[in-house]
Amino acid sequence: MARYEITDDQWALLKDLFPRQARGGKWLNHRTVLNGMLWILRSGAPWRDLPERYGKFGTVNQRFNRWRRDGTFDKILKALQIRLDKAGKIDWDLWLVDGTNIRAGRAAAGARKKSTRSTPSNPTTTIWAAAAADGDRNSTWLLTARALSSEPPSRPVRRTNRRNSTT
Repeated sequence: MARYEITDDQWALLKDLFPRQARGGKWLNHRTVLNGMLWILRSGAPWRDLPERYGKFGTVNQRFNRWRRDGTFDKILKALQIRLDKAGKIDWDLWLVDGTNIRAGRAAAGARKKSTRSTPSNPTTTIWAAAAADGDRNSTWLLTARALSSEPPSRPVRRTNRRNSTT
């Protein structure tokens, strides 16, 4: 038995809960397909990396989506819950299936925010600095090309269109 596959006892509980083949060609064994799904879910690998022993990845993926849509997985979960409830092994106050994963940021632990901006955050400073560098107000790439004074210009800077300039 491979690493993520279900045992014979587990399969005995589940085998009657899967849909029967109504028509068409021969289906791949449900147990093989289920083991392929479990391999994907446990390993975290993409569908295309599914080992060949589980069949074609497209088949396993299509059946996974079909069983998810038609309620097969819900039916299996409900049947297993009923079985556990009859055996007295489930506490309904504590039962919860939740796949939520929320990543907390650094600030949630009390860390200070780091500034990731390399350009000035004040838009008016950026505009006069770009104008002083003889650049377009929406373009700040010239800021690194020329040295600028730390003070804004004393007189208003005339905005020119550099493309049409004759200089």
